[in-house]
Amino acid sequence: MEIEVLRIGQRLVRDDRVTTHVALVARAFGASKILMTEVNPEIRDTISGVNQTWGGDFKVEIIDGWRQALAEKKRDGYAVAHLSMYGEKIGDVQERMGAEERLLVVVGAEKVPREVYDEADYNVAAGSQPHSEVSALAVLLDRIQQGAQFERGFAGAKRRIVPSGSGKNVEQNC
Repeated sequence: MEIEVLRIGQRLVRDDRVTTHVALVARAFGASKILMTEVNPEIRDTISGVNQTWGGDFKVEIIDGWRQALAEKKRDGYAVAHLSMYGEKIGDVQERMGAEERLLVVVGAEKVPREVYDEADYNVAAGSQPHSEVSALAVLLDRIQQGAQFERGFAGAKRRIVPSGSGKNVEQNC
């Protein structure tokens, strides 16, 4: 499955950190790219540094407008999953979403325009209480891939965490 994430909006100051975390979760949980508007370009540098150290080729693409990006992805055959507190229960749609060949996950930063709800193939809620978009993305990506994302390696890694029941174990120059 090919997964990309579209981040809509950016609230000043607070969202540099949150958007960076959305990108880190997208990368670690199996997405290949994040598309972002109105964002601090330093986030791209941060993710590039993570790729250099921990491997992989996750891409950060700064776009002019989310509407055009959403339309292009739909034309390219992506199903669109919009994360919303008001969507369908994730357990009711995760199997269908997991069967998609290409999935674009829309993650809002501020009030998401009605147009996104209308364009989405899935409006999905990861829980029924207010919480972070970072956690919602992690839950969704884990559910639709059933944990398989954690079995993949990241090519070109200089560091790799070795699972351990006691303490840190980091392999250098892998």
